[in-house]
Amino acid sequence: MKAVQITAHGGPEVIEYGDAPAPEVGNEDVRVDVKAAALNHLDVWTRRGLPGIDLDLPHTPGSDAAGVVREVGADVTRFEPGDHVAVTAGVSCGDCEFCRHGEPSMCVSYHILGEHVPGVHAEEFAVPEANLVPVPDDVPWPVAGSASLVFGTAWRMLVDRADLGPGESVLVLGASGGVGHAAVQIADYLGAEVFATASTDAKLDYAVDCGADHAIDYETTDFAGEIRSLTDGRGVDVVVDHVGAETWGDSLASLAKGGRLVTCGATTGPNPETDINRIFWNQLSVIGSTMATPGQFDDVLELVWDGTFEPRIRETLPMSETARAHELLENREGFGKVVVVPDSEQ
Repeated sequence: MKAVQITAHGGPEVIEYGDAPAPEVGNEDVRVDVKAAALNHLDVWTRRGLPGIDLDLPHTPGSDAAGVVREVGADVTRFEPGDHVAVTAGVSCGDCEFCRHGEPSMCVSYHILGEHVPGVHAEEFAVPEANLVPVPDDVPWPVAGSASLVFGTAWRMLVDRADLGPGESVLVLGASGGVGHAAVQIADYLGAEVFATASTDAKLDYAVDCGADHAIDYETTDFAGEIRSLTDGRGVDVVVDHVGAETWGDSLASLAKGGRLVTCGATTGPNPETDINRIFWNQLSVIGSTMATPGQFDDVLELVWDGTFEPRIRETLPMSETARAHELLENREGFGKVVVVPDSEQ
């Protein structure tokens, strides 16, 4: 089969699309023919090289994909050939104290397809049936292949970790990206007043189209000051910050007393300066969040499949042009998800 492969850590030039071994199907595995797959910033970081993760190269990236079941292992009970499925990328042990209490994303050995182990940007992949969710036959492949990671992550952040409720206010940073545009839609659905940041007029309009009530250009405006102005000095109840070091101080400064900052990533760096005085004096909460539980994936993806939420697609490319897809993410070109399709499906 053909697969996307990272041959070394570096820039987009280390990405190849070529021959790779066909996947082996274990007793609990499902083999899937890929119809569409999506990129996440995680793919860029994996390509560059992540501290503490020593990959066997060449490495197939990819944490999001959807396709048709072609083969099932002897112990598989949830799927059969012909089913439409999408990937959920988190892998847990099932036995540790966190897994046993229904929190697999807190598993002591938690890892992610495409990051720690080979991923799904290929013509075919085989994964345990636990890593698949059913997709209604009428859902378009680009939607099915691009929703899981970002909507699952944003749902857990806002619904379960930050406990965002109707009538509260939330600031979503980077609202034109994958997690950002999902978070805007979810926050709007929950009945919150949504503030969003982006860097161009087109991206600001896009954030409003996704459900933001207020859009702030962070390139030309001090967003923390603007939040204070728009809220009569109060601040917002929740900030969604997956940007990291570059925005951390202003994110804390945007919070009302008793506010919650929830984070799932650190695109601009993991080690910001933190105003501890502000945290304790204003009694702020800093909350981490990673991926989602199977039940959380089920809840949010049901709302994607029925059209309540929409993964916006900025561009669809053949898998042989995955290097260009990485460039679109790195250069922050456009808004929404970048989808790649096996060349054999073109």
